[in-house]
Amino acid sequence: MAASSKNVVSSVFRSSLFKNKVAIVTGGGTGIGKGITKELLYLGCNVMIASRKADRLESSAKEMKAWLEECNNQAQLEFMACNIRKDDEIKNLMSTTISKFGKLDYLVNNGGGQFLSSAADIRLKGWSAAVETNLTGTFLMCREAYDQWMKNNGGVIVNILADIWKGLPMMSHTGAARAGVDNLTKSLAIEWVANGVRINSVAPGPIYSDTAAANYGDVAIFDLVKDDIPMRRLERVEEISSTVCFLLSPAASFITGETVKVDAGHSLYACSTFTIPEHENSPAYSWEEDIKEIERENKS
Repeated sequence: MAASSKNVVSSVFRSSLFKNKVAIVTGGGTGIGKGITKELLYLGCNVMIASRKADRLESSAKEMKAWLEECNNQAQLEFMACNIRKDDEIKNLMSTTISKFGKLDYLVNNGGGQFLSSAADIRLKGWSAAVETNLTGTFLMCREAYDQWMKNNGGVIVNILADIWKGLPMMSHTGAARAGVDNLTKSLAIEWVANGVRINSVAPGPIYSDTAAANYGDVAIFDLVKDDIPMRRLERVEEISSTVCFLLSPAASFITGETVKVDAGHSLYACSTFTIPEHENSPAYSWEEDIKEIERENKS
């Protein structure tokens, strides 16, 4: 039976590239994570997807399993609820995956979250949630994958970042956290290279997904950034998943500690998340004004 158009998946890589490999993908039931999961499955990888919302995860897993059956794809897909802010839940995720599949070759840290807000309006609870999810959660996932499997067996880790290179106005919480992940990637790459572990990051540019649109509460926000993208279009999920698969593959065997920007040059071109209003609150400095001030003080 041919796969329905909704579930059509392909890849620029050979179909058996990841046959008998095992991956964990956090946030693997929606958006970018789902795209990564489907391409990994297409390439023969057995995948455990995890996220905090079990109902959404189960629904997505059911859809992808139906697609596997339609395509007669022998790759296995499992799912498991896991809050990446909870150390005990992460430990359970790792041990369950290894018990189920016998090993862990790849970890894709895609799970995360943020919300639109000016920095002045972010409360401590919101700040802590973003940092714990995006930075602490990524660290805990990396550490546990290393402790339970990769320390003795090697492996590959890919972290998903964001376009943080010129700051991230209106999302300073996640910008700060993901900048931390960028540095964490570099640090772990050096610490763990002798154990056969490679770790890199991928930084997407503006990319549309139904999940992101729902989180931000404004579909139009994606149209606003198009003019600031040199290629004049939004990114597709497939353009992230193919980059992740490249970094996981033997083709990237000499790459570690890097962050690959997949953003059509957006990080070089503009900052579209914030527009500075007209104001007169940044007076210029000049020697003339200094001299005038000194003269006024001398006369008084």
